[in-house]
Amino acid sequence: MRLRSAAAAAATTVLGAGAAAVAAGRYACDAALKPARTRPLPADQPLTVHAVDGDRVTLTRSLASLRPGTYGLTGGETHAVVGPVLESAPHPPDCVVRRLERVTHGSLKPGARLWLTPQVHIGNPRDALGLDHADVDVPGELGPLPAWFVPGARDTWVITVHGLGTTREHPMTVLPFLHGQGVPVLDLAYRGDLGAPRSPDGISHLGDTEWRDLDAAIRYAVRYGAETVVLYGWSTGATMALHAAARSALRNRIKGLVLDSPVLDWRATVRALASADGTPGLLLPLAVRAAQGRTGLDGGPLTGSSDPDRMTVPTLILHGPDDGIAPWGPSQALADARPDLVTLHTVEHAPHASSWNADREDYEESLRRFLTPLM
Repeated sequence: MRLRSAAAAAATTVLGAGAAAVAAGRYACDAALKPARTRPLPADQPLTVHAVDGDRVTLTRSLASLRPGTYGLTGGETHAVVGPVLESAPHPPDCVVRRLERVTHGSLKPGARLWLTPQVHIGNPRDALGLDHADVDVPGELGPLPAWFVPGARDTWVITVHGLGTTREHPMTVLPFLHGQGVPVLDLAYRGDLGAPRSPDGISHLGDTEWRDLDAAIRYAVRYGAETVVLYGWSTGATMALHAAARSALRNRIKGLVLDSPVLDWRATVRALASADGTPGLLLPLAVRAAQGRTGLDGGPLTGSSDPDRMTVPTLILHGPDDGIAPWGPSQALADARPDLVTLHTVEHAPHASSWNADREDYEESLRRFLTPLM
């Protein structure tokens, strides 16, 4: 009897530990499956503002604050835009001075805890960039999807779609360039975004279901005059573009893909986000398993819609080896497997979805060379 009781107690302990581990894995996967549009991704480092002096801002010295290029600096009610590091500016050894381009919202004060974001602009295309646009609703399967339409003379439209940790304001970084090319642009908000329908289960599927909202945008574009479209996505938005190119009933209208920091290995992305959120390494496999159970995702790098054999249209990938959220390796593998269709433009020192921010001039030149034959 005592042996049986001891065995039962041991089994209960094991089951309890197992249940706790499963619960911990489920909690950890929320870092990837419930990304907040108003908070940084777990991998983003908060920075302290130490001083503001005219067109200069002094920040805590870190790998993040030393990034080259132009970024948003945001947190709470504050949003500013910072430019390159000013190496020659006097500063304490534990600080970095960057050029302060502008404060677009709130006020920038010493002591504020903010983070860098690839989302440079806030507001809408008219207020942020002076570009005329129309607020439109794209009919989606879950309800109306808000979008901005910036008109252009060409009959090939570009449909832009943001990714993890950002909103439809993120694609505004490239709107002036696209507008200068005469390209109509439809900048889409999708399920889970502010003003858009909620996902039925309240979580992100990392593009695996959200692509149907992009499919709805393709139908909208064709209905209102687009002969062909180019799909332009960042992060999971790039994954959505790959799914649409493989699955959409209107895929014959898709003329090309632009993929910035595509999530091609969802398991690696879940692990990266959960790890950055503080999940111990031993629990990361449970986080991945929980994410798979909750979303139904399957496969690994270069499977499904990113299978090289399923690629049918010219594709430009803009990605960097420093991306800690979506590994660069699968992008390189995809380009190596389909050199006839896929061009990989590697951007050094660019964190996730920040290739434009790291080197705007080179980025836009690559974009121009890719898009010109498609227009």
